[in-house]
Amino acid sequence: MSIESSGQKVLPAVRSLKDFDKFMKTAYDSFVVMDIHVVQLKGIQKIVKNSGKKMLLHADLIHGLKNDEYAAEFLCQDFRPAGLISTKSKVILKARQKGVLAIQRVFLLDSNALEKSYGLIGTTQPDYIEVLPGCIPHIIKEVRERTGKPVLAGGLIRSVDDVHNALDAGAAAITTSNTELWEQFEPQGKIK
Repeated sequence: MSIESSGQKVLPAVRSLKDFDKFMKTAYDSFVVMDIHVVQLKGIQKIVKNSGKKMLLHADLIHGLKNDEYAAEFLCQDFRPAGLISTKSKVILKARQKGVLAIQRVFLLDSNALEKSYGLIGTTQPDYIEVLPGCIPHIIKEVRERTGKPVLAGGLIRSVDDVHNALDAGAAAITTSNTELWEQFEPQGKIK
């Protein structure tokens, strides 16, 4: 799976069953699951499988699981997501081993954190990098150029302008739980 091939500029981030129900009524193909309890995943997985949509799991934010390589293996084997998102290198390496998209999440707190992130990315070789906050266009461009990896922008994306600025800086897509932005950027021409 390639996020760019779906043509989606926004990846909805689902934080609740209410958001999941709203997402399922959209024309989006792919989405991120976060802040969901592990018990709720089986029901979500069944609905997603029957819909043909693709689920990316934020491994660090699935309640009831430790965010380590064992949890990553469990998620890959039992839920078969299209990809895993994590800040943890062992989770990213396990996702790659299991053949799902590996998305390394990095927090851009300062220059030191950015440099440490480059070292981590060099070790894990993820398929994508999610940068937070995603509202810093010149850093999105730098991360993409320096790593050669496609970048997802997330965190503090609050407006249509924020989305356009991140995309113009080279982000492959935006991750957001802001349902108003989901509506603004919903793919057209697809049957809901």
